[in-house]
Amino acid sequence: MFGNTVPAVWPAIVMMIFLAFAPVRTDAEAAVSVDEAAFVCETFPLERAGTRLHLDRMIVDGTEPERNILLIHGVTYSSNEFDIDYEDYSLVRFLAREDYAVWRLDIAGYGQSGEVEDGFLPDSDYAAEDIHAAVEEICAISGQDSIDLLGWSWGTVTSSRCVAKYPEHIDRLVLYAPILSGIGESEVTEPFHHNTWEHSVDDIQRTEDGTFDYSITDPVVIELLASSSWHYDGEYSPNGGRRDICVDDFHLLIDLDRITVPTLVICGDQDPYLNYELVYAAPKHLPEGSTLEVIEGASHDAFIEKPYHKDFQERLIRFLEETGNYSS
Repeated sequence: MFGNTVPAVWPAIVMMIFLAFAPVRTDAEAAVSVDEAAFVCETFPLERAGTRLHLDRMIVDGTEPERNILLIHGVTYSSNEFDIDYEDYSLVRFLAREDYAVWRLDIAGYGQSGEVEDGFLPDSDYAAEDIHAAVEEICAISGQDSIDLLGWSWGTVTSSRCVAKYPEHIDRLVLYAPILSGIGESEVTEPFHHNTWEHSVDDIQRTEDGTFDYSITDPVVIELLASSSWHYDGEYSPNGGRRDICVDDFHLLIDLDRITVPTLVICGDQDPYLNYELVYAAPKHLPEGSTLEVIEGASHDAFIEKPYHKDFQERLIRFLEETGNYSS
C-alpha cells in the first residue's frame, strides 16, 4: 500500500463499479464473524513527545492472558487492518483465541492517534520510539517483563529498529512482509499522502485482466478493508515513512545483525515490495531460534487472503508456541 511508488495495475473504474454494487453495512451490522467467543477491547491512555497515541488491547472476555503481543501497522493505514472481523480473517481475534492479549498501536499521525503538523515527522526512527513507549506501557500494565512484537510492511522497519535499540522487553519478533531494503527510488515531496478508496485495496491480487481475484480475496473482505481504512485513516496519512522506504533497493532499511531476539520472517512469494534475495538470506543474520517462512502464492496481504490466511496464522502461532519464553 505504497501509493504511486509502483504503477497502477487495474483501471480505477473497476473499483468504482465494485463500490457502487457492494452492499452497504452500518457499524451495528458490520460483517458477520464466525467467532462464538465474546471479545473485550479496551483503550489505554498513552502520550509521547506531546502527541496522544492510540493503544488498545483485545482479549477474550473472562480471560486473563499472560502472553502479550503488539501489532505494528504499515506506512499508509493504521492498525485497524489487523481486525477484519469477517469469518476467521481477523488476526487480532485469532491471537486472542490463542490466549494472547493482543495490543495495537497507531503511530503518531495515524488512525486514532493524535494529528501531527509535519507529516514527515513520524519517520521510521520516530515510529520506533512510539513503539518503545507502547512496549514499556504494556509491560507496566500487564506485569510481564517482555512481550512479543509483530510488524507488517513498513512496520517491520519500525519494529526492528525498536528491537535493535531496546531489546530488553521483547521476547520474540515477527517480521511480516519485511521491507529489508528500499522499494525503488521515488521522490516524496508532500508531507502527507492523499489516501483514496482505490488505494486502500491497492495490494489485493488481480486476475490477468486487472480485476480483483475473488478466488484469493473475498469481496466482503475487500469492502471491509476499504471502508475501515477510510473510516479510521481518512483522506491523509503521514509521509515520513514513505520517504524513508522510497529509495533504491541497495539501501538497507533493516539491520538484521542488530536483532538479538528469536525472529520469524514470514511473507508470500508474490509480494511486489520485497527483495527476495535479502529475504532468503535473512536467517543467517538472525539469532538462534529464528526462522523463515515463505507462503507460496501469497502476496503482501497474506493474512486476509482466502487460500493463505489460515496457513499464515498456523505458521505464526507455531513459531510463537515453539519459541515461547514467558516470564513475569
